[in-house]
Amino acid sequence: MNIATPIAHGCCDHRFEPEHLHPIVSKLFMPSGVDGVYGRTGAYESVIEALAALISRHRPESAEVFRFAPVMPRASLEKQGYLQSFPNLIGAVSTLMGTDREISKSAAKHEAGGDWTEDLKPSDLVLAPAACYPIYPIAAERGVVPDQGYIFDVAADCFRHEPSRHVDRFQTFRMREYVRIGTPAQIQAFREPWIARAQGIADVIGLTYTVDVANDPFFGRVGAMMANQQREDALKFELLVPVRSAESPTACMSFNYHKEHFGEVWGLHNAAGDVLHTGCVAFGMDRLAVALFVTHGVTISDWPASVRAALNL
Repeated sequence: MNIATPIAHGCCDHRFEPEHLHPIVSKLFMPSGVDGVYGRTGAYESVIEALAALISRHRPESAEVFRFAPVMPRASLEKQGYLQSFPNLIGAVSTLMGTDREISKSAAKHEAGGDWTEDLKPSDLVLAPAACYPIYPIAAERGVVPDQGYIFDVAADCFRHEPSRHVDRFQTFRMREYVRIGTPAQIQAFREPWIARAQGIADVIGLTYTVDVANDPFFGRVGAMMANQQREDALKFELLVPVRSAESPTACMSFNYHKEHFGEVWGLHNAAGDVLHTGCVAFGMDRLAVALFVTHGVTISDWPASVRAALNL
């Protein structure tokens, strides 16, 4: 579908969306003044909550549940190699530091027409770019991983510095994941059924989709080689929904095999001393919610009865 003429500022500032997205944009979101960050209506949030409940009904029996803050230790992000792979997406927390007098002087710069942000100093926190990142050091602190490995249910508000005017790509977004830590065979036995199970979830909520091999947006020339290798090894698949267009579908779920990366970084090993592998299935909660409104319309009561039943709406 071709990009339509920009819609006006006011209710929302997604000015470069296809016409079929205009009602979604105008009725569900309010602008913050920054692209990719929006206020959300109660109707939209009710769908987010319904999706979370639906995903929880598919939670593996042995999964431990954790919910994380939108921030994480900067040292942890650095240790995991994010700075090398995705430096362009990082959001760091900075603060005013010093004595009361120094902080007051910095704060007063704004009223005087100056720039108070030039006095900010980096803290020991960064914004979490993925929901699973905090779980690996938690697992590592426990010591030797049991033979059955671990399964975790994690969620967090995440941030990636990719400002966008498109409704299917926020800067700050909700992510839900089921994470598996274990042997390569255990990871494959976890991931493969989830690819089919996730399609079943998409079916009951009435989404049109395809599943295809994919890659993460690694940074730079070396990153391009890493992305190619990731695709060749089929380490990442995505469930793609035509939100903006069929030609450029939106990844709403992903199925990832990290191999031994996090196991090596965090020293995750079993009693035999084998470095363990990790994998996850990730649900983009906001993208799924947008996909539902695009597919079924902005009025929830008009959605197909089977979809509303599946979501208890």
